[in-house]
Amino acid sequence: MIKGIAASKGYAIGKVFVHEEVEIKIGSETVDNIEGEKSKLQEAVLKSKNQIKKIKENTIKSMGEEKAEVFEAHLTLLDDPEFVGAMEMEIDNNKSNAIKAVDDVMNTFVMIFEGMEDEYMRERAADIKDVSKRIIANLAGKDLSSFAIAEENTIVVAHDLTPSDTAQLDKDKVIAFLTNIGGRTSHSAIMARTLEIPAVVGLKDITKQVKNGDIVIVDGIEGLVIVNPDDNVIEEYKNKKQAFLDEKEELKKLIDTKTKTRAGKRIEVSGNIGKPQDVEQVIANGGDGIGLFRTEFLYMDRDEMPSEEEQYEAYKYVLERMEGKPVVIRTLDIGGDKKLSYLEMPEEMNPFLGYRAIRLCLDRPEIFKVQLRALLRASVYGNLKVMFPMISSLKEYQQAMDIVSECKAELKEEGKSYSKEIEWGIMVEIPAAAVNADELAKHVDFFSIGTNDLIQYSLAADRMSEKVSYLYDPMHPAVLKLIKMTIEGAHSQGKWCGMCGEMAGDEDAIPTLVEYGLDEFSMSSTSILPAKKIIIEC
Repeated sequence: MIKGIAASKGYAIGKVFVHEEVEIKIGSETVDNIEGEKSKLQEAVLKSKNQIKKIKENTIKSMGEEKAEVFEAHLTLLDDPEFVGAMEMEIDNNKSNAIKAVDDVMNTFVMIFEGMEDEYMRERAADIKDVSKRIIANLAGKDLSSFAIAEENTIVVAHDLTPSDTAQLDKDKVIAFLTNIGGRTSHSAIMARTLEIPAVVGLKDITKQVKNGDIVIVDGIEGLVIVNPDDNVIEEYKNKKQAFLDEKEELKKLIDTKTKTRAGKRIEVSGNIGKPQDVEQVIANGGDGIGLFRTEFLYMDRDEMPSEEEQYEAYKYVLERMEGKPVVIRTLDIGGDKKLSYLEMPEEMNPFLGYRAIRLCLDRPEIFKVQLRALLRASVYGNLKVMFPMISSLKEYQQAMDIVSECKAELKEEGKSYSKEIEWGIMVEIPAAAVNADELAKHVDFFSIGTNDLIQYSLAADRMSEKVSYLYDPMHPAVLKLIKMTIEGAHSQGKWCGMCGEMAGDEDAIPTLVEYGLDEFSMSSTSILPAKKIIIEC
């Protein structure tokens, strides 16, 4: 029995197919014909673009537009002058051969991304690897075509699975993924959840522990892999699999259910999104609204700030799709581990406690106002609620609202309308805000607790640091006290309180949060139905 990270729920019993990565030797030979080497690089980049365009087209046909977006990001990367330009500079400055230049730039970019605190951003290193290895393969004349999987009930075992790998898999034959590396937000994990097949990742050396043809059981609930089990264990897991499928079917009955506790309290179960298209999954899973729209993703993977018009269209789309259900949009939360290539940021000893989120927006009103104007204009298309991230004091909230007032006055003068019913709230993710919740609640319309930061700030434990991750405990008594204080502070002034951090979808934590009186839970779309079931039983 091998333990890893449960990345996608479910059970599978099947035959192993070990995916061998294409081995390409990275030589350190220098070149004399620099222009010729740069020309080879450009040819490989162009070939990579054409391959990715084809993969994108196939993905749209087999899995839809949303899942093909990752390849648009890959194409953007290949057009990024900083990325490809850095490879050319390696050739220019060091006379590196093209393969070595691509490998060196890849390693630099990957190191930067993997060092980021935000799990989503850390996992984007996989996209950089995928694109870079494709360029290298094309330079070396190697084929990166899809796996030759012939049998049904195949369990793919790999060091990692790139977006290109998973897009080319035969979905009728592959029933589970196992990988050496990765976390819950790695591409292979996300894709497994999209395909609704079990996956266990972070298994360290699973590619060495199994061989082609082995029978394995994948337990995507507990994060376990059982190699060549006996008949009794196989029978046990067949029963578990059937029970899981039965429960999954039963959960679908809750899609249109208005969630209420046994005591009759109505609780909203909403979804977190990063891109406008993510709203479709929230709707499909019966979400009561959008509890967190992370707008920073509109600013990423590009060379300049999104315009007011672009943002307006994005917000309008989400509001219209939710048809009057609440949509909570968080203003720009950049800084710390989330950097923009086109926005110069100061070097700081501790950027997570520094110039970021609302602090940056208040200091750069010319950036902030573009977003606020777009939000105000889009507000007429639905039930908009706006929240400011990383608020530590009432003064910050009031400064933000002063800028909102400026934007309203500008729009009025221009004859552009906005809703008078917008609610304005704050994310409670700094302990100071939680402790002062009763006072802050007199001025805001709502709170949304951002537990990811609240927990690590409260316990002084970086949840991404392996050395101290054991201290990162959502159920720590001090954390629970801060959460309870926040909820009670909101209720003391007749305001509602939600939660949009990972803890909101934690099935072990939900009963305690219901007991504390939390009004709204917001989570990844796949967690919505299981959360509804737990709340109904509370």
